[in-house]
Amino acid sequence: MLAGIETKSIVRRTLGKLALTMFAAATAFAAPAQAEDLTLWSWRQEDKAAYAKFIAAFRKQHPDINVKFEAFEAANYNTVLSTALAGGTGPDIVQVRAYGTLGVGKPDYLVPLDKTMIPEFANFPDSAIAAETMRADGKLYAVPFASQTMLIIYNKELFEKAGVTPPNTWDELVSVSKTLKEKGINPFGNGTATAWQNETIVGALLSSQIGKQFEQDVLAGKADFTDARFVGALTKLNEIKDYFAPNFSGVDYAASQQLFAAGRAAMFAGGSFEIANFLRQNPKLKLGLFASPVAKAGDPRLVALYYDGGYAINAASKNKDAALKFLRFLGTPEFGTAFSNDLQNISPIKGVAFENPLLKEVAALNQSAMSYIMLVNFRYQEPTGSVLLQSGVQKMLAGKATPAEVGAEITKGIATYYAPFKK
Repeated sequence: MLAGIETKSIVRRTLGKLALTMFAAATAFAAPAQAEDLTLWSWRQEDKAAYAKFIAAFRKQHPDINVKFEAFEAANYNTVLSTALAGGTGPDIVQVRAYGTLGVGKPDYLVPLDKTMIPEFANFPDSAIAAETMRADGKLYAVPFASQTMLIIYNKELFEKAGVTPPNTWDELVSVSKTLKEKGINPFGNGTATAWQNETIVGALLSSQIGKQFEQDVLAGKADFTDARFVGALTKLNEIKDYFAPNFSGVDYAASQQLFAAGRAAMFAGGSFEIANFLRQNPKLKLGLFASPVAKAGDPRLVALYYDGGYAINAASKNKDAALKFLRFLGTPEFGTAFSNDLQNISPIKGVAFENPLLKEVAALNQSAMSYIMLVNFRYQEPTGSVLLQSGVQKMLAGKATPAEVGAEITKGIATYYAPFKK
């Protein structure tokens, strides 16, 4: 009898343990998986609120992945990032620059990507994909995030007040500028004290006169920057400088922006990235856009285009699979549309629906574009084409160099590393 009772007791204890084991297993199975935490570093502090929305949209599809957006001062970003990457640390996802070294120095720091890993690369034009390849090895490392367009932004109300319309030819631009000045309106808000603005001015005002063929000839080794097409375009810039901001050589970028945003200048030679900034400063502005004027009617009219950067995966990341999922999300038309409409910037993703009519205009102008030539082609070794152009134009507009001397100095500097220019 005792044996039977003991046997039953053993059975009950065994069943009890089994039940507890099964309950524990079931509970573990039902418990939510531990979320993976990703970090994304950027130089765009002003985009923090927008990225909170983008990340929330991503998490609806991937609730098991957290993404933390961290932004740094733009001027310090490259230094902070390169130091972290060199030490084997840093974020899981890196917002990188475009062209050359992508702003990180060498390929070892990033994970190479391809269309089998990210099928969404098919949503981008070839030129955007090319912008996120390393010059050192030709491999693709990032999903592109924006394009920027050099053009002229104008104040419609000031144009109407002066009785002028957007010019098509260079002579018309000079005439419009003269009329504006006679009416007591500053034609351009641009100054030249901030060096990089001089490159912007060239891209915005002279692309139609420099031309695609010149760029192709330079890249084919058939021309350099002493070419009459380039020097002639710079000569035109000297003709328009008297219509820049008063005392323009001492006017820096911030003052140039304020002059235009306050409605005290009719035009601004700059990038499409200025649109959102101007409207933030003065929502009442009625803006229009036009591409660089041509030398004579019938010539191809061009804007200058470049890609602004991309999203890459840190080779030292311990969450590469989750990071890859986020990069795939960043390549979708849904993200591109949200990016464009929230940040008022042009996403290069095909199929983006722009709400802002100005962005639609920029997208249309982009169909007839040349490269923003120095940034795209000659910003990968020292002295960069950008630095040479910026300093040369700054000197030229201050009366300290001729257009021919600027072209010769640019060619000499680039020749130190660009074989076709070596004599």
